[in-house]
Amino acid sequence: MKILIRNKNFWLMLAGDIGLIALSYYLAYLLRFEGEIPGKEFLNFKQTVLMVVAVKVFCFFIFNLYRGMWRYTSIVDFLNILKAVALSSIGIILIILFLFSFQGFPRSVFIIDFILTLYFIASIRLGIRMVMSMQDPDYFAFFKRRNKDAKKLLIIGAGDTGARILREMMENPRVNLTPVGFLDDNPEKRAKSIHGVPVLGHIDKIDKIEVDFDEILITTPSATGAQMERIVAACKRTGKPFKTMPQIGELIDGRVSLKLVRNVSITDIVGREEMRLDHEEIRNYLHGKRVMITGAGGSIGSELVRQISRFKPRAVALLDMGEYNLYQVEIECRERFGGIEIKAYLVDLSNPHTTCRVFEDFRPDVVFHAAAYKHVPMQELNPWEAILNNIQGTRNAIRCSIDMGVDKFVLVSTDKAVRPTNIMGVSKRICELLSSSMKWNASTRFLAVRFGNVLGSSGSVIPLFQQQIARGGPVTITHPDITRYFMSIPEAAQLILQAGAMGEGGEIFILKMGNPVRIADLAHEVIRLSGFEPGKDIRVVYTGLRPGEKLYEELITEGEGIVPTLHEKIMVLRGTNGSSYEKVSSQIDDLIDIAATFDTAAIKQKLKEIVPEYTPQ
Repeated sequence: MKILIRNKNFWLMLAGDIGLIALSYYLAYLLRFEGEIPGKEFLNFKQTVLMVVAVKVFCFFIFNLYRGMWRYTSIVDFLNILKAVALSSIGIILIILFLFSFQGFPRSVFIIDFILTLYFIASIRLGIRMVMSMQDPDYFAFFKRRNKDAKKLLIIGAGDTGARILREMMENPRVNLTPVGFLDDNPEKRAKSIHGVPVLGHIDKIDKIEVDFDEILITTPSATGAQMERIVAACKRTGKPFKTMPQIGELIDGRVSLKLVRNVSITDIVGREEMRLDHEEIRNYLHGKRVMITGAGGSIGSELVRQISRFKPRAVALLDMGEYNLYQVEIECRERFGGIEIKAYLVDLSNPHTTCRVFEDFRPDVVFHAAAYKHVPMQELNPWEAILNNIQGTRNAIRCSIDMGVDKFVLVSTDKAVRPTNIMGVSKRICELLSSSMKWNASTRFLAVRFGNVLGSSGSVIPLFQQQIARGGPVTITHPDITRYFMSIPEAAQLILQAGAMGEGGEIFILKMGNPVRIADLAHEVIRLSGFEPGKDIRVVYTGLRPGEKLYEELITEGEGIVPTLHEKIMVLRGTNGSSYEKVSSQIDDLIDIAATFDTAAIKQKLKEIVPEYTPQ
């Protein structure tokens, strides 16, 4: 308040408002009595004008009308003006009712006064913003660009995102873009305009519109994969370059900006879905808590960090054995989530001593265990490493969680754990057995989340295809009929958080992955999105199944009892494993001893003893 009083502009604003309030009240009387105020009514005006001014200025202070910068007057400021004027008018009416019982005061005067005050107070602020903007040398830059060689942009999606992007183009003179029109499927938006830019018609008519444009921007972040596929197909018919905004899941902090524009990716078509999350339920177990994420430098781990940070945990621990990836995610967290305590630990979870030291130092409330080796052929060749990292690392994390009194432990699993045929899958199945065996053994609630492949993750086929295309091909596929389940990285991370909120202990949650996708179809679409024709510009070669690889993956083992949940994309398997923790842990001890011999055949034999459904190839 002291700073406000010392500001000379404040006194100018206050004086202007007092004058406008008094003028509005006087004009209300003048209009009510058709230009000639009777003597008695003028006396009423003189008796109450100071009270009217005082009440309105007081309400203006309540709604902070003198703290805003008028050059940036916005809708929010207008709403505050509306609230302040409405409250002050109600207050004035109540005061006059109490003091004078409304005797001799025309009621219509106060209605007219409300309208005039709102008009004058809002107009003066808007007028100052216009004057200040016109003094800016960049004010007319947007309009001047229309007559120069700026790139002509056609915007798909006449919604909130499209409007924000258009406004950024208008206000940022460094953006060398001129919007020429919108396309939208909503018939109610046809023949209308946004900030003077017309809505030209339906998206499917993009190649028939009579407007010249150089590039297309897709601003439909909530579009489904099928809708994006149709939009992309329409854009391709024009032969013009096109880009898109990130999907809803990627817009973690709600930012919408031209800086986020990127090329359309296969994720937009295959894995683009808006998640329905129970934010309150997730917030209840994350807000103000100490949350640890293992494998934080990986694709799923780093996305979990971003999604978890939305819910304002007290502190976040980042664990990874890869120095560079850990450094990258730590830097991102410190830049984007400054209000949260961030601690990075370079640690190999297969080492029980260093693992316990980290847990003792951080003392987490919730643990998300995403650390694991995931490359199937590599683990077939080095099964002892998979056992140490995936199984021993998980057991160490579980033991330390119990010792530190962790409330909830969420294991990130995989569909390859179902009827496993490879080392990676069977190692994760043993981790599931270990987790579910803890249901009755500890106060910590253990649960697992099982899902398929994530688009664009490290080790995913998409980056491999893109690298092969960049080299001119060929694109290699192991088998023409091989299929996989896919979802986007943000979608997977969000559903892991939702499942974590639902878990009471001992469950295996299954994320519905939709329909399986043929890898051959995926490869063809990636080639087309890169601007080439499959088989013509880029060859597709089939190389045969790799060690441990299956033609198709499953999410449920025969005999597992599936139970629906309140979330349409999450199912749950109540633990059917009857083995105790002691039994499973003893089997793991034997397995680790055998792994130390580097005897692949003996390792696989022991794995089959622990997981009878394991059928190594």
